[in-house]
Amino acid sequence: EGDVSAVSFMDYRGKIDVVTGGFPCQAFSYAGKKLGFEDTRGTLFFEFARAVSEIQPLICVGENVRGLVAHENGETLDGMISVLDELGYDVVPPQVMKAIFYKVPQKRERVVIVGIKKGSGITFDYPRRDTEIYTVSDALKAGRLYDTDVPKSPGQKYPTRKCEILEMVPPGGYWRDLPDELQREYMMKSYFLSGGKTGMARRMSWDEPCLTLTTSPAQKQTERCHPEETRPFTIREYARFQTFPDSWQFAGSMNEAYKQIGNAVPVNLAYAIARQIVLSLNKHEIRSQLMASRDM
Repeated sequence: EGDVSAVSFMDYRGKIDVVTGGFPCQAFSYAGKKLGFEDTRGTLFFEFARAVSEIQPLICVGENVRGLVAHENGETLDGMISVLDELGYDVVPPQVMKAIFYKVPQKRERVVIVGIKKGSGITFDYPRRDTEIYTVSDALKAGRLYDTDVPKSPGQKYPTRKCEILEMVPPGGYWRDLPDELQREYMMKSYFLSGGKTGMARRMSWDEPCLTLTTSPAQKQTERCHPEETRPFTIREYARFQTFPDSWQFAGSMNEAYKQIGNAVPVNLAYAIARQIVLSLNKHEIRSQLMASRDM
């Protein structure tokens, strides 16, 4: 625990098969030259890359928001791939993975970067998509995903006036489903701006996956109102949309718990990726043993 920049990973060198990390996609300074490892210093990607450099795992996995693909016209992602190449890793073409295809009841997308140690002979294939889609109902009620209804837990509350307005929004609806005078009151200056603004005054539907969670359940631009009750989702409801088990505990205040959950990779999505990593390592181990037996 502590500031990652103060941690040395040298004690783990050659002892760890997989290093994973999530990091913000800060813009890097290119200064007209190819981005190198040292040029990323001061960013959390540098700390991830440093961990990889010091540990020298067989596989490294980075994840980020979908926006990384287009960040700085793709140069940020290209720079990260260049750094991993410099450190001795072939990067499998990054893939944007949609969580709804991996048993997650939420329309969340993450870009995944997988690096394979050069010369290791390891191959990696992304997990296949699941054809079954899970909904808000699956997340909060006993059935396909959980054995019981969602446990009771604390949650944020709406101010009285906001609650009165959201009461008028039907399941699956948003601000355009309100009478025009209430649209103007709720949206204020945003009423006159272009764009759909479909996240504003948005109520979820039981029969669809939840929209992507943010670090707060009651942000005006990205509203996530309960389908039936006029309130934000509670902590345990939030956790279920990320497919955490009900036994998982979140430390800190209520707002800190929302932030931890909102920033997380959905558990079932991470599990699907992890299974593929295990498969890759097992195949590598079997090949290594076969080659060793032939040399005997």
